Amino acid sequence: MSHGQKQWLEIGMLLMQEPELLMLDEPIAGMSARERELTAELLKRICTNRAVIVIEHDMDFVKQIAHKVTVMHRGKILAEGPMEKVQADPKVIDVYGPLTCCK
Repeated sequence: MSHGQKQWLEIGMLLMQEPELLMLDEPIAGMSARERELTAELLKRICTNRAVIVIEHDMDFVKQIAHKVTVMHRGKILAEGPMEKVQADPKVIDVYGPLTCCK
């Protein structure tokens, strides 16, 4: 099995428990570009009937799946809202620089 297939299997095993909340930490780490695309599609389907929290540093991926983005710094919320609002937030830019995505 590819790395992506193993990740999807793990997500599937979690979904069998019918959780109301699914939390994923960097779910696309080590995946190919195609696996990342398929994972984004999968997560969009999953979040239709449950809450999904994804911790991820790949802003292109976040842009594809996120309804709301929360940027944390030193354990506190720095900014929260739609991707465009968070990207333009002066506090976020000051701490992390421009959050670039969507080339």
